[in-house]
Amino acid sequence: MATSIRAAADGGPSPAPPAAAPGPTRPPTAADRSGSRRSRLYRWDMKATPYAFVAPFFVCFAAFGLFPLLYTGWLSLHRVELGGEPEWRGLDNYTALADSGFFWNALGNTFTLGVLSTVPQLLMALGLAHLLNYRLRGRGFLRVAVLAPYATSIAAATLVFAQLFNSDYGLVNTLLGWAGFEPVDWESSKWPAQIAISVIVIWRWTGYNALIYLAAMQAVPKDLYEAAALDGASRWRQFTSVTIPSIRPTILFTIVVSTIGATQLFGEPMLYGGSLGVSGGSGNQYQTLSLLMYEKGWVTGALGQASAIAWVMLLLLLLIGAVRLLAARRARTRDERDPTGRAAG
Repeated sequence: MATSIRAAADGGPSPAPPAAAPGPTRPPTAADRSGSRRSRLYRWDMKATPYAFVAPFFVCFAAFGLFPLLYTGWLSLHRVELGGEPEWRGLDNYTALADSGFFWNALGNTFTLGVLSTVPQLLMALGLAHLLNYRLRGRGFLRVAVLAPYATSIAAATLVFAQLFNSDYGLVNTLLGWAGFEPVDWESSKWPAQIAISVIVIWRWTGYNALIYLAAMQAVPKDLYEAAALDGASRWRQFTSVTIPSIRPTILFTIVVSTIGATQLFGEPMLYGGSLGVSGGSGNQYQTLSLLMYEKGWVTGALGQASAIAWVMLLLLLLIGAVRLLAARRARTRDERDPTGRAAG
């Protein structure tokens, strides 16, 4: 004790107080255990709740999208008859398609029907959207009217057009007769039948695409049109130099979507042909890939060949998507360059 007092008087450090003896550990109570359990549940809830919200989509996609896709790919490698056991064939179904004249005929019909229906459809939709973009009287009614064909049933519209294009008593041949032309066989001839089916597709989808273009046109800044008008640009010049470049991504989108729809064309040619619709007419003159797939799968019962056609259609759609991505990338690269061709910035 004297030594401690002397060290403190000399300015030295005071000795540390003696450590208290450790007391007995308190056992966790029920409240502590309940709070710890709630904390763990809260952490699990924060981690699992987002997955629970998105799980229904992935479950439905796996059941109705991914599984049929994979199962169709498995069937395409087998010889499968309705009610029979699958028999492994490898790529025989695909080589049989390559050697089949019916497949190449359906592929050519799909391409020609796509061109005949998509090109006029998008051009007419672009012009109609440009017209609706102006302040016209009754614009709201016109916008609803152009969308009415899209809301019409495919079956009803096709049956009406089948009567209009009837070779014996159709209104179209009647009008052609009044104009001094010979009646056209709209059902048995290849090109007239494809033109008739393309008219149905054009009538049904033009208004839908026109409203998509109209929405894109309304997002174009008005300052661009005012600047073009001050420079003396006419309405047509404004349309080609301002409107078209501004909505180019939308135009590319509608081209891809319309091409995909044309590749999967099924309802219009099937209903137009009546009893011969599945085979695409008496001479397969408008049989598409979708009709050929349906005929192989459900008429002749060759599910393996039908699955191979489905996968060929999928590969075509993927090719279309890849072309679209390349076109979008080239357009984006071109936009990032100045008029002299040097990279901007």
